[in-house]
Amino acid sequence: MSLLILVVSADCESRRFVCSTLEESGYSVIAAEDGKIALRTIEEHQPHLIVTDVSMPDMDGYELVRWLRQHPVFRFLPVIFLMGKADIEERIRVYQLGGDAYLCKPFEFKELYAVTRNLLERSQQIWQIMQWELRLQIQEENIERRTLKEPSINHGYFSKDKQNDFIVTSHKVLLTQREKEVMKLLLDGLSNSKIASCLFLSLRTIEKYVSNLLGKTGTNNRVELVRFAMKHNLID
Repeated sequence: MSLLILVVSADCESRRFVCSTLEESGYSVIAAEDGKIALRTIEEHQPHLIVTDVSMPDMDGYELVRWLRQHPVFRFLPVIFLMGKADIEERIRVYQLGGDAYLCKPFEFKELYAVTRNLLERSQQIWQIMQWELRLQIQEENIERRTLKEPSINHGYFSKDKQNDFIVTSHKVLLTQREKEVMKLLLDGLSNSKIASCLFLSLRTIEKYVSNLLGKTGTNNRVELVRFAMKHNLID
């Protein structure tokens, strides 16, 4: 399954060139014309990497990245800046705001591909390390609870809904079989659009499932939801 990249540029020709270049490299690509549209697209599709122009109307690339770094769920999302020039002050600003790389126009296809591939590989490795560390922490907490002889959680019984078996898990969180499938893909780090493709459902339907999972677990975002699911063994 290909990774998803968001290209943000007010320049139609530049946007088409970058999109076609990345698609030829095997990535899935979506586009936005400015920073404000990009924000809605990011929240809806949750891409794995962003390529953005610096200069754009309404919200420029710097403001876009500043917003991303203020939200925990997008804090580690890789960002590549496309710049018409890159003097020392501009380069410093890129890194101060949390940009991961920059390319000066005009740039070569090979350069864009190399930077994109490197950042995506690194971000996937970071995600895997975070999952491993979280699993290790949960194992240590479970060992500590057993040592203290805390009562184990009763996983209870099964009941029926109209279409699926209800699964009773820790803290009496009830998941349907479909919710369990969605949760497994969330744990794998897939975006809502990718989950929709995997399960042959609409994006709107997946968004409803994710919203229901957030409500059932009392979590505020995907990161908290994943952490809760792993900590309380919602998925066997």
